[in-house]
Amino acid sequence: MTILLKSVSVRHDGAAASAFALRELTLAIAQGEQVALIGPSGAGKTSLLHTMACALKPAQSQAEAQFLLYGQDPWQLSSTERHALRAKLFLAPQTPPLPPRQRVVNAVLAGALPQWSLWQAMRSLIKPIDPARAYTALSRFNLQDKLYARVDRLSGGERQRCGMARALISSAEMFLVDEPLSALDPTLAVQTLEVLQAEARARHATLICSLHQVELARAHFPRVIGLRDGRIVFDAASDQISDADIAALYRNRRDDAPVQELSAQAVVTLIPRC
Repeated sequence: MTILLKSVSVRHDGAAASAFALRELTLAIAQGEQVALIGPSGAGKTSLLHTMACALKPAQSQAEAQFLLYGQDPWQLSSTERHALRAKLFLAPQTPPLPPRQRVVNAVLAGALPQWSLWQAMRSLIKPIDPARAYTALSRFNLQDKLYARVDRLSGGERQRCGMARALISSAEMFLVDEPLSALDPTLAVQTLEVLQAEARARHATLICSLHQVELARAHFPRVIGLRDGRIVFDAASDQISDADIAALYRNRRDDAPVQELSAQAVVTLIPRC
């Protein structure tokens, strides 16, 4: 199993003791799966992605809590070992961390940094090591003409696609992608999603993607996880999720009771994962 969480809770640094971003989540994801995370703003989607990426450490409030990544508890490893484990992952935040004055070619090739020596990284800053590779990755998102443009000259949508091109350059076995379509028009959103999914299938990589576009999640992902208030409301095959389930997931927060009722009645059958 690639990812296993059992009764995992997460609290951000500086938050009150009772303010959990994730609350006793139990979840398992196998290598090669493609999973969409949906839910209202503040549901915990980004926190879950950052937990999986070892950027957030689970709270120690539950004795039975467990987090395993590729069969190892990353927080029981040394920092060097944890860094090596993280090299298998590519975390793509909603706003890609692209230096504004950097050329796009360098920003994209940075996806290969975990595989490069310090000397290679420094050399590539002066003269890009493999611009053809960056060009090919950009071309899959129709951005090849931006190869030598400066990052701060890109639109928000172009920056997002540049971040996705960086993912293609990486050798990651797991893509953790946070809202990659928020600045894209509907046509570009579908194209970008299809490229990501095709790349994940080609390398048998796991793809976990948070989306606000619910219909894209239901249409393109075989498994959809609905989060609300740091808890899993449903974890189901996309064809098992009804419009009523979606409406309950996004219902106004003043109407929390129906959401709890949805979970209690198990309107959506949880998919067992082993």
